Amino acid sequence: MYDDGAASAGEIGVGLGELGHVVFLVPDTPHNRLLRPVMENLGDVVALTGSPQEDIDLVRKVAPDAVLTYSERMIRKTAELAQALGLPSHSPDVAHALTDKVRQRRILRARGVDEVRSHPLRSPQGWPAALSAVSLPAIIKPVQGGGSRDTYAVTTDAEAAEVLALLFSGENETGSTEFTVEELLEGRPSLPYGDYVSVESVCTEQGVVHLAVTGKFPLMKPFREPGRFWPANVSADEERAILDLTTRALQALGVTYGLTHTELKLTASGPRIIEVNGRLTGHMNLTTRSALGIDLVRIGGLLALGEQPGTGPLDFGGQVHFQFNTMAPTQACRLERIHGATEVRRIPGVVGYRTYAKPGTAIPGGVMTYPLDVVWGTCDDHPSMIEVVRQALQVLSYDFAFSGGLVRRITAEELTEATITV
Repeated sequence: MYDDGAASAGEIGVGLGELGHVVFLVPDTPHNRLLRPVMENLGDVVALTGSPQEDIDLVRKVAPDAVLTYSERMIRKTAELAQALGLPSHSPDVAHALTDKVRQRRILRARGVDEVRSHPLRSPQGWPAALSAVSLPAIIKPVQGGGSRDTYAVTTDAEAAEVLALLFSGENETGSTEFTVEELLEGRPSLPYGDYVSVESVCTEQGVVHLAVTGKFPLMKPFREPGRFWPANVSADEERAILDLTTRALQALGVTYGLTHTELKLTASGPRIIEVNGRLTGHMNLTTRSALGIDLVRIGGLLALGEQPGTGPLDFGGQVHFQFNTMAPTQACRLERIHGATEVRRIPGVVGYRTYAKPGTAIPGGVMTYPLDVVWGTCDDHPSMIEVVRQALQVLSYDFAFSGGLVRRITAEELTEATITV
């Protein structure tokens, strides 16, 4: 079940190719129209109709041994088709809880896992009730979705009014009409590292195996995520608390299948759940393949086939493995040129560099996480990793054409330090 998501069509072809014949089941989206030639080189491509019963009949004709997805927007559809065909997957109820932030919070509260305050918001008129339930500061985000799209922190009534006007204008990034207002969790002091982590897990009916606690670089405003590293820079006691809370959250949500990605805030009083995702996380497969020789896409395929992949906690060999993404400007523009690609690969500790956005790409602007590229590498410890990233940010720069024809060269360091305004 393919669409834009945590694994590219190429990664899926490589990861699943040895397990059997791959069939890409695709909705009609701009991403899939663009990537169709790539998918056709890797397997068969079958267009979904959008009708639940017609798609079930369509997939029955394909007669798959397994059905799975690495795309957030396809999780519910995958669960519905898998249930109809009697194949391993999240149940539709679990898939709903994993993709509906309001329902997820409600379940976690009801089952005593995490008491983060939240309230649904379907119109500006619902703000007083949400404010009463949550109070300020708060975070407003879509009920469904990812990548920090349409996600804002508000600390005052004036900020809230401005954000609500934007979100309910009909011109937001996701097209969402349903949002959730949540308590804004305050992280403990953690610089130069981020004050949140994620846990990557493998779930089966036999239990949960946590592959790793993933450390993060500090968020860019408002909630854009520039990168990640293994292992996280946390104490043994904090790691135990993180893993325990993640296990309880997965159990409360009824997750017994597949790869999951759980995000947690590190607060002064201990870890708190940000959200639980029922899928592989974006960019992670690149790190596991390059640093450890482990293909998470393949592991997902084995789970979908009903097999036990036999994977335990990842062994990092006493080193620190990282990925760092330069974020695009939050203003609409066009990428004209990238500088420093050769130089960044020469920095000791850098293993590779890859562009995601090519010259000529139109950057839509907005607050979503929009990576221009990725630098990845391996270092002896966390301080040396920070130094390698610092050098990379000084070497890379980009030419952007903004409205009015203004072309401006901006370094990766500038893009990372602040929101760019012209």
